[in-house]
Amino acid sequence: MTFHSEISFQRGDEVEVCSKVPGFLGSYFEATIVAKKGSNYMVQYKNLVEEYDESVPLKETVMADEVRPMPPEVTEASEFHIGNRVDANDLDGWWVGTISTEKNVYGFHYVFFETTGEETAYPLWKLRVHQAWRNGKWEVSSKKRKRLALLF
Repeated sequence: MTFHSEISFQRGDEVEVCSKVPGFLGSYFEATIVAKKGSNYMVQYKNLVEEYDESVPLKETVMADEVRPMPPEVTEASEFHIGNRVDANDLDGWWVGTISTEKNVYGFHYVFFETTGEETAYPLWKLRVHQAWRNGKWEVSSKKRKRLALLF
């Protein structure tokens, strides 16, 4: 996923980085801009660490089209329904998926991830409304995904 944006981020800006690495497609990781390097950015991740030393936050250079501002909080969505696009907080990042069941008696929703074909249960506090950054604006995902019914 690429973000076409006219935004130029500055050192210290909090952002999300969309991974293009196989196995991580459809994921967003919180980071801070450390430096601008030509048309790319050096970022330091909030929750990812160096492989050689887990006490050191991971820093890497990413392409500008992989960086977006932090999404605004959407407060009007306290309930999710089958077909709603969401981001699920898991494995130190946010992963895009679709609600595949109504909330169960334990308060969990199952989320289906198209990129992996997996379905996992999450409590409400680990979910957020999916928002897309397009043309310099946030678009709240409110449309239901019709393809979900075909997958089951």
